[in-house]
Amino acid sequence: MKPRLFSTPDGRNHLAVFLLVSSLFFLWALCNGMIDVMDKHFQDFLHLSKAQSAWVQFAHYLGYFLMALPAGWLARRLGYKAGILAGLVCVAAGCLWFIPATSISTFWAFLLGVCVISMGLTFLETIANPYTTVLGAPQYAAVRINIAQSFNGVGWILGPIIGGMFFYSSEGAEVAHRQLWIPYAGIAAGVLLLASVFLFVRLPEIQTPDDYHLDDSVPGPSKSIWSHPHFVFAVVAQFFYVAAQAGIFSFFINYIVADIPAVGESWRHSFWLGGESGVRNRDGGWFVTEQGATKLLAYFGFTLFLLGRMTGAGVLARFPAHRVLGAYALANVLMMVAIVGQFGWLSVFALFLSFFFMSVMFPTIFALGIHGLGEKSKLASSFIVMAIMGGALLPKLMGWVGDVWNMSTGFVVPLVCFAVVAVYGFSWSRLSGMAAPGQLRVTTH
Repeated sequence: MKPRLFSTPDGRNHLAVFLLVSSLFFLWALCNGMIDVMDKHFQDFLHLSKAQSAWVQFAHYLGYFLMALPAGWLARRLGYKAGILAGLVCVAAGCLWFIPATSISTFWAFLLGVCVISMGLTFLETIANPYTTVLGAPQYAAVRINIAQSFNGVGWILGPIIGGMFFYSSEGAEVAHRQLWIPYAGIAAGVLLLASVFLFVRLPEIQTPDDYHLDDSVPGPSKSIWSHPHFVFAVVAQFFYVAAQAGIFSFFINYIVADIPAVGESWRHSFWLGGESGVRNRDGGWFVTEQGATKLLAYFGFTLFLLGRMTGAGVLARFPAHRVLGAYALANVLMMVAIVGQFGWLSVFALFLSFFFMSVMFPTIFALGIHGLGEKSKLASSFIVMAIMGGALLPKLMGWVGDVWNMSTGFVVPLVCFAVVAVYGFSWSRLSGMAAPGQLRVTTH
């Protein structure tokens, strides 16, 4: 039988299930996109430094770290469906917490809500990412996960737009703060509705191919997932990739507001800045405001991110996934060099272009890391999701560099992170002993 994108070797077509699961990718990107425009709000309202505001990212990614292994355990014991339902309920609870948190109005209350939401998202990411890789022919695993991540790209676009509407106001930070709970209450309602759909849908349990014979009863040193370098270094690469992504997304607004050149007065009426609230006059020149920056993040940054996801699926269908990963990561090393070099509008262009090249990294690292691990892919997925903790730690370093020097210099942190990802991509064939995903191994372990 000819291999097909959404058909497993037994002939069953899983397109409908794939589309339903892909809705989860949209959900967690929407939540993440809102969180990424929250830092500057707390800098303004609570008078925090950039490094202090990065506690938002720390709380967010701490939830992933704490819940990754329990989520993987639940998926292995009770199946994909139970894990997804647990995640959706947890996300709804975290969103609803923002209602009393807005009244409490202290930093810890918001950090708690962010952490609980991310705990729920951990269930969804730990389960949905590997699940998309098994809903069809094995050689198209990286293609499927990137298609699913295209739904993710739509969420990334809408998140900053929604967040910018409620987290910032032309009337000041006090007014914006009182309406912080509104978008989260709306998300909670949508999440509970989605949970009711999953409750009545049957999700087939499908196993990935066990290329390394990890599921065999014969004992041996290769039974541990940690004995396979392509998985171990996927954890490392994911740590550094998420660190780079979190830093760029979190401090995008700071960079746009403080470090880009003045814009023309005509920009006061531009659609992509949201009208006059998108710019302000400072020292005789017109500069982009926080509200304008959220629009740029959505309309240009995350649109390029989505474009990268959509085109990435086609590129990955034609070229080996590990080489695409290495090439895209190397391109972003060059983008970060341009930003650190402070070359005016060229640096701004490089920042936006970095979103395009980031687009395929997370799902491709994920697919490469669990490739060929059979039933152990659920456990492997837990550790790869735990690696998201990189987004909690290194953005604080990036914020500190921005406080001490300037925000442009802070981009040296993601520069180093992308270099690590590039090394993993170009080394994957040697680490895995395979010529390319879906092909026969060329060496033994």
